[in-house]
Amino acid sequence: MIRGTAWVACAMFALAGAGAADAQAPTEVFIAVDTGRSRSDGGGSVPVQQRAILMLPGSPTDASLLYFRGLPGYMLLNSLQDKGRNLGWLGKGLPDLMKAGIALVLVDCPTDQWGENPRPPATNCHNDYRSSRAHADDVRKLMARLREQHGLKRFFILGHSIGSVSSRWLAINLGKDEIAGTIHSATINVPGALRGPLFTMLGTVSSDFPRRAAGAPMLHLHNERDACRVTPYPMVKAYAADNLVTVRGGLEEGDPCGGGHLHSHHGRETEAVRAIINWIRTGTVERVVGE
Repeated sequence: MIRGTAWVACAMFALAGAGAADAQAPTEVFIAVDTGRSRSDGGGSVPVQQRAILMLPGSPTDASLLYFRGLPGYMLLNSLQDKGRNLGWLGKGLPDLMKAGIALVLVDCPTDQWGENPRPPATNCHNDYRSSRAHADDVRKLMARLREQHGLKRFFILGHSIGSVSSRWLAINLGKDEIAGTIHSATINVPGALRGPLFTMLGTVSSDFPRRAAGAPMLHLHNERDACRVTPYPMVKAYAADNLVTVRGGLEEGDPCGGGHLHSHHGRETEAVRAIINWIRTGTVERVVGE
C-alpha cells in the first residue's frame, strides 16, 4: 500500500457525522447548467445544457465523485427518474459512498453532443469533444454550480470504459489546480479493436498520458481478466505503476465489454467502490481487491 505526500492535504477534509449518513436516503438534485452555447431545434435555437444528477449524503461533506459512464457514453438525463439506468456498477456501492460522506454526481454529455436522434451508441460525444477545452469548460461550469449551491469543493473524476476517455483528458485539461484526483476504470487503450464508428471515433490519449497529467493524483482500477478487446489489463498495468488497483475474480456473464462482466467489475462492485473510497479518503492504493 502506498501513501503519497501529495495526500497530506487530502486527508484533512472532515467527513463529520459520516457514520450517520447511512441512516438517511441521499438527497437527489437534478442539475442543468447553461454552457453558453446554443443548438438548432426545429428551426430555432435552444441553450445547450450540461446536465447531471447529484446525490448528497445525509451528513455535510465537501467531497464529490463525478462519474462518466461507459457504453453508450452519455446518459440522456431529463429528470431524476433517469438515475437508475445510469448508475451502472456504482449502484451497488452507492450506500458505501453515502456512508463515507462522498457525494456522487452522474455527469452527462452536454445536450449538443446527444446527436440529432439520440440513441445508443452515441452519435457525438467522441474524442474530438472529450479532448477539447469545451469539455473541460463544461465540467468547470458544473463544478462551479456544485461549489456555489451545494458546498462541494473537492472534485474527483471517475471515468469507466468509454468514460475513461473523458477522465484522462480532464486530468490533462483541468489538472491538479481544479480537481483533487482522477480515477480511470477499465480504461480504453485500443479503440480500433472493435468495429463501428463509436470505437473508431473515440480515439485515445497517447502513451505519454501519465506524464502529461503529472501532478494530479490518479488511480487506475482494472480487473486482471477483463476480456474486452479495447480495455486490455496488461496495457494499463504497464503504465499505471504503483497507482493500480487490480480487481480479482468476479462473474463472467454476457458481453465481455458490457455491464454483466468482469469489464464492469461484475461480482466485485462493492470491493471496487470501497477501494475508491479508501483512496479518496486516505490516498491509500489497495494493490489487489476481491481475492
